[in-house]
Order: sequence, then structure tokens, then C-alpha cells
Amino acid sequence: QADIAESGGGLVQEGGALRLSCTASGLSFANYALAWFRQAPGKEREGVSAITYGGSGQIYADSVKGRFTISRDNVKNSVYLQMNDLKPEDTAMYYCAAGWGGNWNTMLSDEEYKYWGHGTQVTVSS
Repeated sequence: QADIAESGGGLVQEGGALRLSCTASGLSFANYALAWFRQAPGKEREGVSAITYGGSGQIYADSVKGRFTISRDNVKNSVYLQMNDLKPEDTAMYYCAAGWGGNWNTMLSDEEYKYWGHGTQVTVSS
């Protein structure tokens, strides 16, 4: 039984930073692509960033490029999302997901991910 748990969310002022962490168990972590998604109230879930199983490839949504950085540690079965220069529009529930990731064009599609965490809330005040 796979279990994925996110942490690190919170309330931060505009321009601030947060680092989200996600730890997985019950799956062959190093064999999966990992991704962060977010969903704001009243909006569809969107892919924020994804990283290949080996960590050599990362992809970002245009809205977070240059501000967010994804990384993974296959020894610790963990993936991270460093979020800098946060904006009020970054406010959302952030979810970690593991899956095959598809190809480069689909790595930010939630259909490519099988295992999901319960989310951690990020709130950015203006």
C-alpha cells in the first residue's frame, strides 16, 4: 500500500518562500516520476512541476518558472518543491503525486500519476 505525505505548507507574505516536502513509502520510489500539483478554490487542479525518476529532467508550469525548483532524494524517498517569490495567486492546496509521468508533453498531466498525497495548504497574503 503506497502512502504519500506532504508537509511544509503554511501562511507566508507575498515575496516570501516555502519549501514543500513529500515522502513516499510502499512503492519503488526511484522508479517513478514525481510531480507537484495544486488546486485553488473554484479552480481545476493544475500541474506545477515534475521531475523524472532519475532526477535529471524537470519541468515547470509557465506560471512558476524561475521561482520554483523541484528536486528529489531517492535515498530518502522524498521530493521537494522550493518556492520563492511567492505571490497571492500561488495560494492553493499542493499535492504530491507519483507515477510513470508519460512523456515530456504529459508530465504535468494528472492522468499520468497513480499515487497521490492528501495535500498541504499554501496561503500567500498580499
